[in-house]
Amino acid sequence: MIYDENEEFEIGKGKILKKGGDISFIAIGDMVCVALEAARKLEEKGIDTEVIDMHTLKPIDKDLILKSVGKTGHVITIEDHQINNGLGSAAAEVLGEEAPYPIIRIGLQDTFAESGRYDLLLEKYEMDVNSVIKAAEKMLRSNI
Repeated sequence: MIYDENEEFEIGKGKILKKGGDISFIAIGDMVCVALEAARKLEEKGIDTEVIDMHTLKPIDKDLILKSVGKTGHVITIEDHQINNGLGSAAAEVLGEEAPYPIIRIGLQDTFAESGRYDLLLEKYEMDVNSVIKAAEKMLRSNI
């Protein structure tokens, strides 16, 4: 459980679930849990990750994206569907127009997905916790 039944949401405003200074994870839907778990494991390795639940895709919370990425300098979007025309695209548009920071978009890479167990599909399409960790470490190591 991330939220209790009393949590209030504002359309167009994301929520910071964990503050961090090294890299920003912006996630949506079920992938918020993946982002939080990856952030927890990265913390054990000394990587301080900010985790944002971007529960509203449209309108996107530009101010929150820019504030977070302005602090961390790196962003990974995490979604469990096509990266095109989803959260990754929306965040990339914000960064492209407002602030040129590096971005990695984790999600389906313009392909058709298969049916199967959710955890196995996340692993196959490199959308699981370990894949998020690898992407974050690669981004920070390459400083892209």
